[in-house]
Amino acid sequence: MALPLMPGNSPNAQLKKEKFHKSQHFMVYGGRMVLDLEKPGIGGEPLVGQKFLPKYSVYPKGEGSDLPSWVAFDKQTLRFDAYFKELEFDAKVETHRIRKCKIFFYLEDDTIQVIEPRFKNSGLPQGTLIHRHRIPLPPPNDNQFYNVFNFNINKDIVFYSRTFTVTNCDLFTKNFLSKLGITLNEPGTVPEDPYTNLRLQHEASMNPLRPYERLHPLKQFLENDGKTLRFYCLWDDTDNLFGDRRELVLHYYLADDTIDVMEVIPPNCGRVHVPKFLRRCKLPKKAPVQMKPPGAVTARTVLNVFGTMNEGKHVVLDSCDIGGATEEFYKDCDLAIGKEINVFGRRVVLTDCDEFTKAYYRFKYGTEDFTPVQHKAPPGPKPPRLVPPYNGFGSEEDSLGNCHGLMPKPVHKDFQKFMKKDSSGLNSNVLRFKARKMTTDPVQRERVFLISYFLSDDSLSVFELEQKNSGVTGGKFLERQRVKKPGQELFKSELPEYFKAQDLYVGGSIYVSGVNFQLVDADDYTLGYMELHSDEFPITNVGTIFSKLRSISEDKQNEVRAFLSHNTPVNGGFVSFESFRDLVMGLNCGLTEHEALVLARRFSEHPPPKEDVRLMLSVAQHYLKRNRFEDYNLLSARFVHTDRQKLERLPNEEVRNICKAFMLPLPESLLEALLTEYTDGGGIDYHGLVAGLNWLENPAPAVMTDDILKYEVSARFDGGRSALKNINCSSLVKEIFSFSPNKGEAEAAAST
Repeated sequence: MALPLMPGNSPNAQLKKEKFHKSQHFMVYGGRMVLDLEKPGIGGEPLVGQKFLPKYSVYPKGEGSDLPSWVAFDKQTLRFDAYFKELEFDAKVETHRIRKCKIFFYLEDDTIQVIEPRFKNSGLPQGTLIHRHRIPLPPPNDNQFYNVFNFNINKDIVFYSRTFTVTNCDLFTKNFLSKLGITLNEPGTVPEDPYTNLRLQHEASMNPLRPYERLHPLKQFLENDGKTLRFYCLWDDTDNLFGDRRELVLHYYLADDTIDVMEVIPPNCGRVHVPKFLRRCKLPKKAPVQMKPPGAVTARTVLNVFGTMNEGKHVVLDSCDIGGATEEFYKDCDLAIGKEINVFGRRVVLTDCDEFTKAYYRFKYGTEDFTPVQHKAPPGPKPPRLVPPYNGFGSEEDSLGNCHGLMPKPVHKDFQKFMKKDSSGLNSNVLRFKARKMTTDPVQRERVFLISYFLSDDSLSVFELEQKNSGVTGGKFLERQRVKKPGQELFKSELPEYFKAQDLYVGGSIYVSGVNFQLVDADDYTLGYMELHSDEFPITNVGTIFSKLRSISEDKQNEVRAFLSHNTPVNGGFVSFESFRDLVMGLNCGLTEHEALVLARRFSEHPPPKEDVRLMLSVAQHYLKRNRFEDYNLLSARFVHTDRQKLERLPNEEVRNICKAFMLPLPESLLEALLTEYTDGGGIDYHGLVAGLNWLENPAPAVMTDDILKYEVSARFDGGRSALKNINCSSLVKEIFSFSPNKGEAEAAAST
């Protein structure tokens, strides 16, 4: 009954078939066109009655990745121990030979290699018997090749009509064949070769009954060439007339067990410098009384010589060396720290050795004690080098350099500190403080000074800010230099002490050029730098500040609770900086102005300062006009060329690099402020920036001198006291005293 012609019941076998190529059945063999009957049909499918044998070994699929065999089995080889029996027809003694060999089966391509180990004086061409290639099976299956399933232990394998018997294999081969499901046979034994046994017996009978003494100094030389033991020695010759204690260096050469001794001649001792104290030779343990006659010291001893001049001489060597002169020499085992050796009648004590010698004795003899022998008196203390006092010419460091040598050298500055603390990007490493004079004169007290301390070379400069209608001309007050601390002696031998960065803090004082300055404020960068490096500036350590506040008495804590109950409920726990300062300074716990400022910055709202864009553009145009910068068209074209996406916006870093490339004569602080103002979510509006800076087409109004001076001296104290608007006093007290403002309010109400 035929199936209905419905979807899924079609009898067409070519459905879902993708390959329809036809194999090439004709081939040229021996100059003739023949038909290859082993080629498959259309699409690579076998013809009727055609069977395909696997070309290579087929391994079972595992859980690993399906990699090709030349990748999965790279450098993996099966090794079998085998032998084959070779018949001998022309030999008189032997009838056959048993030749052992190694069979290597390479898993990556089913190739086989047979190697016979080489034996000394075998007379056979040993080595590689069969080069690596695929070996066909014996007839009638010579159209197939050997694969991994044809190998097993204790099994005969035929390679090109030669039968190899597999006796054993290595551990990797056993594990691999076991994982393939092949049951391994028991290991076989290799039969003995009668001719080989006969050769061994014949060689054993050839050994002489009186063997010669074998001397092989070459092995010791090759192993220890260039290796030398070094000992430091002492020869005490004070018992003789005009004798003294002489230091020596002994070298022991491991290559040939020889010794040489060098003398350490100190300078200006009056002795003649000789090349060596003892030339290189073998050092005898006992000093010889007299010289040995010629022939007494030889490597071999002649026992007897007989025969005539015509018949020839026959020499018999004495293997026992009875008549030879015996003499003991020093070896490495006889040398050790603290031992005394005899150097041809001189008693020499070994006092110390070098590190290589210690490692050698530690490895070979297990010695661990290498305590040197103290034979020198400890050196006396060096007399202090007196330096004359400062004479007033030049600087103290320059005058001190003249005392160290005849040729004075310039003073070396701390280059590492300069490279570490020099200005880099936005990190200026300059601490700036606002200061006022400590005087009773009201006019002088109103003068404002800017003290800049440079961390790169510990120098400082003082600049006076100009004020309107003050009657005092501002400007540079002190050139950049290091400033000495007051109260030091002028003409002294020691170097003077200079002001350091730790000596400057808000509330402190500094004496410069006969004027006492009171530091009243610092900029945001200075306060942040000191707080970030609290290990260098202990005055900014928050833990120390908290410990001072926790040490106050109970009465002072009640005052704090009363202050919280009257001030924090009104404004949500926030107070002004002035009220906060009066509170913490009135606790009398030893806090300074700078510590109060650090404490206020920690618990305050610190919003970024607002800048006037019009004022900044006016100041920028003033700088550009003064330096005659007019390349605005080129600057705008450069921005447009960099903007590949045509977004009318560029990243902050690219705009800054272009401005630096055009060398815009603007202060760093002013340029950063302008870039910040022209930045939105997508980048910087470079068209608006160029239009604002163009003083030729869009001139800005004139600016005052104070506004220009503000950016020239880079004095921005917006992060100091003026930025501390609201201080969360409730959070501060809760963290230090562990009580809330509600509790303080309740206690205050109960007390009233």
